Amino acid sequence: MSEFFDHYFNIKKMIESKREYKQQMARVKALPEDYQYVFKKIQEHMWMFAAGSGYDMMKIHYDLIELFETGAAEGKRVLEITGEDVAAFCDELLRSANTYTEKWRESLNRDILKKLGKQKNGK
Repeated sequence: MSEFFDHYFNIKKMIESKREYKQQMARVKALPEDYQYVFKKIQEHMWMFAAGSGYDMMKIHYDLIELFETGAAEGKRVLEITGEDVAAFCDELLRSANTYTEKWRESLNRDILKKLGKQKNGK
């Protein structure tokens, strides 16, 4: 139970995260308009899959801001960074995140294996 409160109701961590988030969003506002638009669309999309506290998702967004800042500084168009299949780009970013999709996959596999395992063992 302590872990739950440490991750979800840790006021100090929440305040710090909010401060960091505001700083990161200020960096996004400094990006060219097309980068801002794509970042916000990616952010909206990815939050649909966030599980748990979402702190790992924020780390991915911070890394994405750095990637976009580098691309903008090099004069690249945003789609040169993400590719035209932005959804696939998001999928790659989400591989390291704790997502509901992963939880649903684990649950599906566990339930099926549990049922089939019982049948297989004659139970």
